[in-house]
Amino acid sequence: MPHIRLTVLGCGSSSGTPAIGCTCPVCTSPHPKNRRSRCSAWLDIGGQGWQIDTGPDFRSQALREQLPRIDGVLYTHPHADHLNGIDDLRGFCYKQQGSIPIYGSAATLANISERFDYAFFPPGSHWNRPVLEARPLTDSLTLNGAPLQHFQMPHGHWHTTAYRIANIAWLTDINHISSAQIAALQGLDHLFIDCLSPRPYPSHLSFDQACDYAEQIGARHTWLIHMTHALGYEELLAACPPGIAPAYDGLTINSSY
Repeated sequence: MPHIRLTVLGCGSSSGTPAIGCTCPVCTSPHPKNRRSRCSAWLDIGGQGWQIDTGPDFRSQALREQLPRIDGVLYTHPHADHLNGIDDLRGFCYKQQGSIPIYGSAATLANISERFDYAFFPPGSHWNRPVLEARPLTDSLTLNGAPLQHFQMPHGHWHTTAYRIANIAWLTDINHISSAQIAALQGLDHLFIDCLSPRPYPSHLSFDQACDYAEQIGARHTWLIHMTHALGYEELLAACPPGIAPAYDGLTINSSY
């Protein structure tokens, strides 16, 4: 049976935790699960490596988890905390001696191609920059045989692409999930869902909203991601309903399909 292993590289918000200059109890906590780098994940799908987003902490995340390869990148949207580590894909291009395809919505790929145009030039002899290929998302796309579904969800005035890879879903930077999307997300082993803070926010889900959507989706396990320093790990864990827990950097889960 085909197997997927997902590693949470980062589960923090755009500021990360600790936040610069902050002396709150969470930012000064010695608890390792209160140290959150910017939100991203890596998936081992039958020996292929697939990345979700490349935020500004991508280099340190890749070194920490000793990522062996990247065969493609799924981008959710082009905000800096999900994109600006893109240049460090060059190490994988060099190691693999080849270009890396990146996927996302048309708007996301256009934004990336404009801001990082040098990454889309043909490869040279030194591999001293990332060499990427922008590819559109299609309904027939699979990741080494794993079925991929993609959904456009609102993120304030933007839209984010949420992904379902077989029985795992990654829903970051969203503030609403439609009833049709909830129906398409049934039967999950693992749901990773945006949970910015205890209070409602215009472009993200609050803790209560995340839990409500998680109940409607009904995954076997739900993990909260993209959390600010307003949410301490142990306090949040104690408040979670059964089947829901905060993610943490380095969390690894497994799923079959």
